[in-house]
Amino acid sequence: MFTAAAESFLKQARLDGKFVELLQTVLCSSKCPEQIQVLCAAILREMSPCNDLILSCDEIQDTKLLSLVSSVLLAQGNKKAEVSAVGQRIVKVLERRLPEGQSARYLLPVLSNVISLSPESLTEEQTNVVSKKMADWLRYASIHQGVAQPSGGFFSNPRTRQPGPVTEVDGAIATDFFTVLSVGQYYTQDQWLNVQAFSMLRNWLLCYGGKTPNSEDKSGMDRSVMSMVSTTSTSSRLLPPKERLREKAFEYCQRLIEQSNRRPLKKDDGDLQKACLIEAVTIMDIICKQDSSYVYRAVSFLKILHGRICGDATYARALLPIAQFFLNHSKMAAVDSDAIYKHLFTDIPAQLFHNPSLAFEFVQFCKDNSQLFTETSSIFRQSFPNLFKFLAWNSPPLISEFVDLLPFLLDAGTAIEIFHLLLDLPCLTAALDIQLRSGALPTSERAAIDPAVKPATCLEAFRHPLYKSMFQYLLRTKSAPEDAPERLIPLRQLLGSLASSPRVVQCAETVPVLLELFFRVVAEFADGPLINQLVVLLLHRSDQLYEIPAFKDDVYRVLSSQLVMLCKLRPALVVELSTEILEFSGTVSNIQNKEAIFTHMVWAIGEYMSVSYDKRCTVEQINRFFETLEAVLFEITQLRPLASTPSYAPRAISVLMATLTKLAARSQDLIPRVSMFLSKMRTFVQSPAVTSVYCEEDLEEILIRATELMNLLKMPSVAQFVFTPPVDVASTRFQREVNDSLPFALRIVTRLLEPTPGFMPG
Repeated sequence: MFTAAAESFLKQARLDGKFVELLQTVLCSSKCPEQIQVLCAAILREMSPCNDLILSCDEIQDTKLLSLVSSVLLAQGNKKAEVSAVGQRIVKVLERRLPEGQSARYLLPVLSNVISLSPESLTEEQTNVVSKKMADWLRYASIHQGVAQPSGGFFSNPRTRQPGPVTEVDGAIATDFFTVLSVGQYYTQDQWLNVQAFSMLRNWLLCYGGKTPNSEDKSGMDRSVMSMVSTTSTSSRLLPPKERLREKAFEYCQRLIEQSNRRPLKKDDGDLQKACLIEAVTIMDIICKQDSSYVYRAVSFLKILHGRICGDATYARALLPIAQFFLNHSKMAAVDSDAIYKHLFTDIPAQLFHNPSLAFEFVQFCKDNSQLFTETSSIFRQSFPNLFKFLAWNSPPLISEFVDLLPFLLDAGTAIEIFHLLLDLPCLTAALDIQLRSGALPTSERAAIDPAVKPATCLEAFRHPLYKSMFQYLLRTKSAPEDAPERLIPLRQLLGSLASSPRVVQCAETVPVLLELFFRVVAEFADGPLINQLVVLLLHRSDQLYEIPAFKDDVYRVLSSQLVMLCKLRPALVVELSTEILEFSGTVSNIQNKEAIFTHMVWAIGEYMSVSYDKRCTVEQINRFFETLEAVLFEITQLRPLASTPSYAPRAISVLMATLTKLAARSQDLIPRVSMFLSKMRTFVQSPAVTSVYCEEDLEEILIRATELMNLLKMPSVAQFVFTPPVDVASTRFQREVNDSLPFALRIVTRLLEPTPGFMPG
């Protein structure tokens, strides 16, 4: 790390070629102390890309210097094929026997960087060389500890102690080959190479492991034969380099999994055990993908492992690669893996939703395998209430993952329940908070609950019989479509005290995004009954939202726009759901509480309550809608004493007038009634009581719209064509253009019927 002054100096020195030349000279000087060389390499990396660089790794023999120079070259961005040059040189040095005092351990990190930057820079011959080396490093490292390096003092190294054997993490003397989980006070060079080889093994296999020809044929071999072949050293050495590396890597992973069963003496060793276990299972999965003859050996081994760790929450992360393995290979091995998936999706989210790193890995795992899960197991979709706990508790970091995941959770069977769950997501966050706090209470503080006494706090309610079933439903682990979400109404009110919690507010902010996605996905597969059900629920649930004002406003905005989309998808729903729609649109309070939904619902009535969209539409139905909306418009526009005049959204008034006009154009007996009503709007907008609560621009817009509609009704045949097109015209481009330009058409009619002063008709 550099100070601000040093960074400023580097910026000034960036253009100084002499400075770069000196740094390179010092870096490559054999007389220069190692610490100075490391510093020069760090400065050159910070200055990269550097035009004045003339470094080359071609002739360097010293492995430490080669590592430093290579790090500078790799930082240049491959402008001059530096990555390939470094890769070629590293492999060439590894290929030959190194002189005394030189070690390959300094080169493996560089080789790992080469693989990450440009895997194609190595030829097959070169990868075979490294694969052969890696197999030996993994399997044949010394099982004795290294010796301490002499300090160089007067009393240093008068007599040399024989190094003892390495031990296991539980302190027992190791009886099998060395691995990254073997413990020693000091390590030999080949032991360091063993550790480094394992650290880059996964990436190496992915880049150069390839796929064994005819591995499908080998998968059916008798397991005892395969086991015998795998443990025969001679036959192993006769294998091609890639296959031999796989064999040694598989044995190494098996040994790590066995070592992970030991009880560590140090906590850090326990953490290392878990990390190595995850890596070992992941590598076994890769090996089985490349050579299916390993599948049978791995399946039985990993089944035993799963049984051993599934009850230990500290091993939760290791369950993901195990599940991934069985997703990839259970079909070939003909084993039933549902118990593994069921445990994963049932227990882990419910118990560990509050672990942020596990939450991300779990959801990422679901996202990566969503297609595979939907094709092979119903457990995935059934467990969506549990998966949403991760989102409810970790909303901002996981929103993009759930945007990708949600479409795979949705189908005709889950859509309704997921709709309810999305609207209750902030409430779920609050319930999870209560669950965590309740679980953390000492037993002494968990007083006995009296069922007859109403709970005073959310924590008391969590264990109270009156609310217990509500909490259980909200915190359920799997889908329960038969249960009624209405039971949550008291719980939403109870959890209102947590509405201002930062975690709850953050969760609430993610709901509109997911709601919009929900409707986009559902629109692709929804049939008529499902659309009708969603519209009814949309109107119904608009009264049952968690009490966060900004959340409710955002949800109303989304629901109103999606209501229009659903009506466009299925215009007949206005006729089929006339009872529910009349009840909603006839409630005056909906204009103030949820104006956006009310206005869009009224617009849909005017647009789709027509025989053009549904042959079942009758004059009686049109009249019922007209009378209901007429009563609403009368209620909100009647003149009251000055102090009691409420204010309603001007947009709602305009849409109500337009819808009444449309209905009258389709049932022309209603034209006189609506014309009379519209003519009274001038009196309404000029009333002192009204002008005191509405702004002048809004009142002017209301009056203009009333005048335009009234003028259009003076020509009933024109009004009928504009508002009620023939069946064969209703969906044509012409009619769409008429609807899009309706305000303009209304203004033209108004000018025709109300000529400007001085205009004399011919």
